[in-house]
Amino acid sequence: MTEPEYGLESVDRLPFSTPEKAQRYQTENYGGAVGLNWYRTDPTLQFMMAYYLQLDELAVVEPELSRIGALMGGPVARWAEETDRNPPRLDRYDRWGHDVSHVVMPASFTQSKRAVLDAQQALRNACNGAGFRSSFSMFASNYLLNQADIGMGCALGTGGGMVQSLVAAYAPADVRDHVLAKFESGEWAGETAQLLTERTGGSDLGALETTARRSGDSWLLNGFKWFASNCAGQAFVVLAKPEGAPDSTRGVANFLVLRTRRDGSRNGVRIRRLKDKLGTRSVASGEVEFVDAEAFLLSGEPSGDSGPSDGKGLGRMMELTNAARLGIALFGLANGRRALVESLCYARQRHASGSALIDKPLMRRKLAEMIVDVEAAQALVFDGTGASNHRQPRSLRQRIAVPVTKLKVARLGITAASDAIEIHGGNGYIETWPVARLLRDGQVNTIWEGPDNILCLDVRRGIVQSAAHETLLARLRDAVSVSDDDECTQLVSQRVDDLEAAITAWGKLDGSVAEARLFGLAQFMGDVYAGALLTEQAAWERQTRGGERKALLARLYVQRYLADRGPLRGIDADTDEALEHFDELVDGAFIRRL
Repeated sequence: MTEPEYGLESVDRLPFSTPEKAQRYQTENYGGAVGLNWYRTDPTLQFMMAYYLQLDELAVVEPELSRIGALMGGPVARWAEETDRNPPRLDRYDRWGHDVSHVVMPASFTQSKRAVLDAQQALRNACNGAGFRSSFSMFASNYLLNQADIGMGCALGTGGGMVQSLVAAYAPADVRDHVLAKFESGEWAGETAQLLTERTGGSDLGALETTARRSGDSWLLNGFKWFASNCAGQAFVVLAKPEGAPDSTRGVANFLVLRTRRDGSRNGVRIRRLKDKLGTRSVASGEVEFVDAEAFLLSGEPSGDSGPSDGKGLGRMMELTNAARLGIALFGLANGRRALVESLCYARQRHASGSALIDKPLMRRKLAEMIVDVEAAQALVFDGTGASNHRQPRSLRQRIAVPVTKLKVARLGITAASDAIEIHGGNGYIETWPVARLLRDGQVNTIWEGPDNILCLDVRRGIVQSAAHETLLARLRDAVSVSDDDECTQLVSQRVDDLEAAITAWGKLDGSVAEARLFGLAQFMGDVYAGALLTEQAAWERQTRGGERKALLARLYVQRYLADRGPLRGIDADTDEALEHFDELVDGAFIRRL
């Protein structure tokens, strides 16, 4: 006699079950974000594209983004899960014992990479064919990609543009032509990385120990990089100290190192091991050793006859770092967006105590806060591109806006993922559900290109050395100047003045106290920056669409982050605008049935 089977398919036959209770086990009802078109279901991204692009540009871009949204929400998201379970591996030696340091990428990664590159090239071609630049649309495309796989986003965004520009300016002619041809053909797309971090730490770059000595028109590098993302690539920008250079940050120089020497032999690039990481497992991160590795100095005069270092190597790398920081803020934003969508999907389907989670006041409070936070972060990150919007054409690139944005948004990627796990309950803590990986992946964004303290020190550097806060304050005043003169905008405008006063007061503090207060100052900058941008967006929506949703969102944001809520913290308020307009908030954040 066989034992009875109590699988899900037979749950309706259990003696304690009813048809109504059996619905709890219909797992097909618990579909999350995967399988949806992530562009067509995202009214907030559609809003941003309309906010920044001209109508004729939007007509060209939207069909491509819709195709990319389907790709990222479907195959790429599924491949990302498979790669997370079966990450890259290192075959260090061949059968003869030679060190080959070969990183074997899983088929799920290579398939996904090819599909992403093809889709993004189609987007570039469409923009170029219509006669306008594709950079902003590509930024939106990467936002969609990062919701599926931050690791893939890292692999495809590790400084290829800077590598090409430095190679074109400084590399010997034969190396320049070879490298640029590889990029032109697309063969080396996503095959670059910058190698900075050593065992002395990632932030103390003046203490790095990798050295370089001249060998004809090239150099020989020796040293060890402790954490190198995308180490499976073909071209690396490496920080090292040439012989004779000062033992300080001014002695640091940039070098190009290729996997293969000019004579076709294998270069002295050895991968000791791959890192066993908490998350972002799809991008191969490892420990890289250079043993007389052929390298080319990326500094000095274009003739290549410069001295060992022009003292600007670290500065050039920091230019790349600041651009990378905005990309990492985009990772955090994408993580927050994915966490929000997964939470909305689950809260609609999960029932407890007689009703769906999404109908319960406390759950609505949490989801409303997530919506507001994600859209505020979206405003910051997209403004960081320097693109002009229809409301405010005087867009300015701000020196300290990027570290402020990364500080605020990278943290959101973690907190939103944590909230999503809590909303899913015990299921969220299980790796076969979609949100555990979001928390693992999101944590790295506060580390990549500088944690909070390093970002704060960069804010200080910008204020002290170049008065960069004045440019940021100008951007905030520009935003409120074109916003509607309502109570919300007036409060934001007052906070802009308060921020200026806070910066002035901070500048009078003693050194150690001033440094300790930097975190609060940077947070204040981010809070006011986001509030100003939301009021600017709200005015555009009113003018062009007659809508009030962004104004609602701006009010909720300002109430939470900028308003003086009094000694009772607003607990005595007898109304709650987020609850009263919850459906409007959700409908403007996520369209499920597309």
